[in-house]
Amino acid sequence: MSKLLAAPPADSNLDAVSGDGGLPLVGHTLEYIRDPLALFRSRWDKYGDVSWLTMAGQRWITVLGPDACQQVLQNKDKAFVNSDGWSLLIGPFFHGGLMLLDSDEHMRHRRIMQQAFTRGRLEKSVESLNPVVSSGLDEWAGKDGFTVYPALKSLTLDVATSIFMGGAEGSDDDEIALVNASFVACVQAATSIVRYRLPGTRWKRGLDGRKVLDEFFRRYLPARRATETDDLFSVLCHIESDTGQRFTDDEVVDHMIFLLMAAHDTSTITLSTMMQYLGQHPQWQDKCRAESVALGTEAPTLAQLDDLESIDLVMKECLRLVSPTPVVARRAVKDTEVQGKFVPAGTYASVAPHFTHHMSQYWPDPEKFDPERFSSERHEDKVHRYAWEPFGGGVHKCIGMFFAGAEIKTIMHHLLLRFDWSVDPDYVAPLNFTSLPFPEDGQPVNLRLR
Repeated sequence: MSKLLAAPPADSNLDAVSGDGGLPLVGHTLEYIRDPLALFRSRWDKYGDVSWLTMAGQRWITVLGPDACQQVLQNKDKAFVNSDGWSLLIGPFFHGGLMLLDSDEHMRHRRIMQQAFTRGRLEKSVESLNPVVSSGLDEWAGKDGFTVYPALKSLTLDVATSIFMGGAEGSDDDEIALVNASFVACVQAATSIVRYRLPGTRWKRGLDGRKVLDEFFRRYLPARRATETDDLFSVLCHIESDTGQRFTDDEVVDHMIFLLMAAHDTSTITLSTMMQYLGQHPQWQDKCRAESVALGTEAPTLAQLDDLESIDLVMKECLRLVSPTPVVARRAVKDTEVQGKFVPAGTYASVAPHFTHHMSQYWPDPEKFDPERFSSERHEDKVHRYAWEPFGGGVHKCIGMFFAGAEIKTIMHHLLLRFDWSVDPDYVAPLNFTSLPFPEDGQPVNLRLR
């Protein structure tokens, strides 16, 4: 039965937000984990672009469609904050990360961190990427049913530890595996129903994982403070804003934990999705490979990556089909409105770009793999400023999105030169949305060395 979130002020012309709490205790959490698109579609059909539901023990408004998403993400009246929204879900595990900061603190950290993501530093990162990717792919074996998701996750973690940390000297394979598992535990804790440190719960595994990550990075911190090199860890230890501000030790560790998670988890699902669709659409695989071969190098520069137009189109389409971050979280810190609906202070907001990416109003035949949507002739992503927003929007738009694009294109370039692969045309990835999406079956492909 539909209920109202809160009555609007008597002197306003705003409507109340309608919705329902779902099941006792769990609310709509299990529905989201099973199929967030189905949940969002049902909310859209029943309530429109703004409704309320219960998730993670709290009432949230669900913000759907590009107009509503744009209003919250642009946040012109400064009614919504990141910190309170994300902190409810991942605060104990990723506190201090740029995504969990607001206002002056956010701008101070972002101004310093922008020095780590300049074009010049990105060019150096791509130079370092190529040998790490090439070495990592030496471990891949051509066979039927090769599960690419865990292999890609291992590769992107190697890339992240190399580029972001300058390597992990003194760490063996077991410790790196523990670090990877700790990142997974921290991310998956976000949708915990039981949010106490009880044995056997995702919440406790997340808290234990954060402790492992904290100890891991603090062990390397003195060496990075002592010597200035090109890796991100060292850069964060030494960079200054134009006013001379620098990060403290705690801030460096917090940013490294958050950035390393973001750098390898989100890239992994995008690469995995690209391998699936290129395996199911060999004409696109051939087209992408032809452009990579035409570069005439196994170690492309950042400028050469810009010439890989087909890979860029495929990447954008896969970011649309499977958004690495399906929703972003906010919280209202004062009474406000979204699309004419009254939103009282204290309300949590779940903004869902993933739903917009599948709206037939903006994307003809939205479930079809069609990279040409992003071509200069069609530009379907330009029909609305917020039709395609896999990296968020407003002042919190992902600071690492250009690095992510370069990383994904570099890895895909190496894959295309080394391998052919195919995927059953009827295969549908069984995506798990317990945290960031991942294929539960590891995403098998039939892989062949070229």
